[in-house]
Amino acid sequence: MSAGLILALINNLDLGHRYIILGTYKGETLNKSDLVEALSESENLTKTKAEEVVDLVFSEMTNALVTGDRVEIRGLGSFKVKSYDGYRGRNPKTGEQIKVKPKKLPFFKCGKELKERVDK
Repeated sequence: MSAGLILALINNLDLGHRYIILGTYKGETLNKSDLVEALSESENLTKTKAEEVVDLVFSEMTNALVTGDRVEIRGLGSFKVKSYDGYRGRNPKTGEQIKVKPKKLPFFKCGKELKERVDK
């Protein structure tokens, strides 16, 4: 599913640019089911429909990163994939030298607005 279609689905929910209030969030760690519940309550959606929307957004973000694209969410931050060269490392238990293969890892850079909100 394309990013444009995701935006159309989200626009159809009439969320606009407001934040979803996480009224159901009570723990120390916010997880996917907390997001689903908050979206469900905030937008009067069934939990199944809210879970579909959350899954769709996460899936498209993942697909974009897999294909090498950057994902930017205004007010939150951006995700991109960083490539790391291989190198010679050392096994900490045995001290034996090992060859670490090149790899790609997702990287998150916090946005200015999030930094400011957290630092209040």
